[in-house]
Amino acid sequence: MEIVLRCVAIYAVVWVVFRISGKRTLKDLTTFDFVLLLIISECTQQGLVGQNYSVTGATVAVATLVTIDILLSLAKRKFEKVEKVLDNVPVLLIEKGRVHRERLQKERVDEADILVSARQGHGISRLDAIDYAILETSGAISIIPKAYQPERVESN
Repeated sequence: MEIVLRCVAIYAVVWVVFRISGKRTLKDLTTFDFVLLLIISECTQQGLVGQNYSVTGATVAVATLVTIDILLSLAKRKFEKVEKVLDNVPVLLIEKGRVHRERLQKERVDEADILVSARQGHGISRLDAIDYAILETSGAISIIPKAYQPERVESN
């Protein structure tokens, strides 16, 4: 039972750390981030199983972590508030062409990040060609370009 309680505690701590670190953490995993993730996993290993190095202890730890994940996914499906707490909500970074600089700062996203998504998904190279930019819960930035409006030609 001690291993189960340890798993629940470590799961909660790691979840809080990643929640605080922001949405972009897992989306744009750099080499540094990957190394940090490996170090975190190694640091939590002792906390999960303590001095128990048995196969049974490891099995109980893995089963507990998977069970927590399943229970949370079921809770998210059933209760919308649980989903908002666990996964957050999408954030409008650009709305009707207006850049929300305070939201960029809060989410630790800059204009270059938005432009990368705009170029990759739509071939857009300027912010003024973007109608909406949305930071999704996954960390991806969705781009909705401004509608194409051809110049009007007056006929005589």
